[in-house]
Amino acid sequence: MAKKVSSVIKLNIAAGKGTPAPPVGPALGQAGINMMEFLKKFNEQTAPQMGFTLPVEITVFEDRSYSFKVKQPLMTDLIKRAMGIEKGSSNPSKESAGKLTRAQALTVVKQKIADLNTDDEEQALRIVAGSARSMGVETDF
Repeated sequence: MAKKVSSVIKLNIAAGKGTPAPPVGPALGQAGINMMEFLKKFNEQTAPQMGFTLPVEITVFEDRSYSFKVKQPLMTDLIKRAMGIEKGSSNPSKESAGKLTRAQALTVVKQKIADLNTDDEEQALRIVAGSARSMGVETDF
């Protein structure tokens, strides 16, 4: 018989740098998860992706056991890495943080498509363009 799910916790944690500090500690503590065990597993698994912030989905079962799934890095992190910029615009409606080319967007799509709600590359490009616009990044496609 399958275990009953008690809760699902969604967090964004820096790859390889998970610590018991908020927001991770309180979220895991409330669920009754052994924090240090989780953080050790998470940091080992995500060490190769250092520098990215990774979404993680933790499924907690009624017997306080858990499983977790690490997703691809945040879209904004991928866009910044593809463009080689430090951060997006502080005022996206008035200032531009740069221009995202179609080729750069395709590299982001190839990495992130597993987590998107589409398999179509053109639709995925539109999703990337929308995220880029919200960061103050112009697109040429």
